[in-house]
Amino acid sequence: MTKILYVQTSGTDTPERLYAPFVLGMTAAAMDVEASIFFMIRGITAVRKGEAEKIRLGSFPSLAEVMRQAIGAGVRIYICEQSSHLLGIPPGDFIPEGTIAGGATLNDLALEADAVLTF
Repeated sequence: MTKILYVQTSGTDTPERLYAPFVLGMTAAAMDVEASIFFMIRGITAVRKGEAEKIRLGSFPSLAEVMRQAIGAGVRIYICEQSSHLLGIPPGDFIPEGTIAGGATLNDLALEADAVLTF
């Protein structure tokens, strides 16, 4: 199966950059492409419980709704453990659908992917 990895480094301080990996992930899933999003650095703030509900841009649904749709379509969510330590966010503060993962997981996902995009 074809795989694509999206790496999200932008966080809630740049909400306009948060929709793309979810929308593209849903599109990939509809194309029978296995999609994963790895949140790292400030990107992890987007998958902190309650944060996505606060973000809505233009006529788009809330980020939380887009996130739910992507997860429902099979998009996998990974949250960087080292970034959570860096920003002082406890692992229990993230959405339950996300998997806490380390740098080795990111490297494995990138090596296995047919394409990697960064936001």
